[in-house]
Amino acid sequence: MGRGIHKLAARTVDTLKIKGRYSDGAGLYLIVKNSGSKQWVYRWTEGKRRPEMGLGGYPKVSLRRARQKAEAARDLVSGGINPIRHRRDNIIKTFGEAADELLIKLEADWNKEKNREAWARKNKQQWNRSLVHYCKPIRSIPIRDIHTQDILKVLEPLWEHKYETGRKTRARIERVFGYATANGWYKGENPARWKHHLKDTLPKRDGNLVKHFEAMPYEDIPAFIQTIHDNNTVPKLALEFTILTAARTGEALGATWSEINLESNLWTIPSHRMKSMREHKVPLSNRAVEIISQLKKLSTSNYIFPGQRPNKPLSNMSMAMVMRRMDLTATVHGFRSSFRDWCGDKTNCSREVAEAALAHSVGNSVEQSYRRRDALEKRQALMQKWSNYCSGIKNDNIIPLRA
Repeated sequence: MGRGIHKLAARTVDTLKIKGRYSDGAGLYLIVKNSGSKQWVYRWTEGKRRPEMGLGGYPKVSLRRARQKAEAARDLVSGGINPIRHRRDNIIKTFGEAADELLIKLEADWNKEKNREAWARKNKQQWNRSLVHYCKPIRSIPIRDIHTQDILKVLEPLWEHKYETGRKTRARIERVFGYATANGWYKGENPARWKHHLKDTLPKRDGNLVKHFEAMPYEDIPAFIQTIHDNNTVPKLALEFTILTAARTGEALGATWSEINLESNLWTIPSHRMKSMREHKVPLSNRAVEIISQLKKLSTSNYIFPGQRPNKPLSNMSMAMVMRRMDLTATVHGFRSSFRDWCGDKTNCSREVAEAALAHSVGNSVEQSYRRRDALEKRQALMQKWSNYCSGIKNDNIIPLRA
């Protein structure tokens, strides 16, 4: 290529179809791709490097406009300024634009998790609700112009009436500012950071105000179990099974026949269905096995507790509706708390065994690295004792559990 400037003509640019790099001079090039698309780039020398900056595609960016952009870039280079860095530092993004970009990247990561489609959808819904609905007051503001007071206008109403939602929304806003900082759209301290900042600004929460899932007192469970025995519908059997296994709603309703081993009376929940992302083994009591055996005879689905739609599990509201129809305020998830209270009050099993039954991690990362067994034998006796208690059977003939 010869020296000079403005070597390309507008008609030439319009008619070029052969793949290649065509110089207009002084670092401006038109790149023609195999597909026929055309892209303007500006190239300059920086020490031993030859950086390249895109100026846009043709015909959206005309030859004349590309020359103007290249000239502006040359002026920056002559002043010792990297035009790519200068452009990045001067991009003005609104909070909404930065949040939306982050969500796209996070969603791509969530979708890479195999067999976690429902989890990915739930994550997307929750993040959208935080960053689109609750952050509406700041979405149109340039992110570089947002200050702590703007963040507080979003969080303070939530902190008072929807504390848990507010807590998660704050963490998600902090992620957006972190993403914006990494991309050069925001400079300075993160205005949504917690330690030494919002922690000292937002009202302190009384621990007694934190809302937990309402639990049925374990003393009332035997009578409740007897009541739901009157009509063994699938939702009622699912509810009893969930109580007897101390499982979460999603874990129980998503159970498939392939997860059950009736020879060893063991239910193995794969890692992708667990909140902790770790496989969890649940010893099945005699009554839990009876429930499964009863449903096996009528099985028409891969799911142990089938719903009305073909090969779909029972709705996650089905068990809650059983309790609502009985005018109960306790929640299904609350039975896990009932089980834990019973373990502490009525057995002498160790904390580690009780927490393992709930699929909770105990201790710090060092303790967990040494404690890799899951106390299965002790949990087997514990779950049978719990089942007996729930069914009104005395446990006199069961050897007390010892840690």
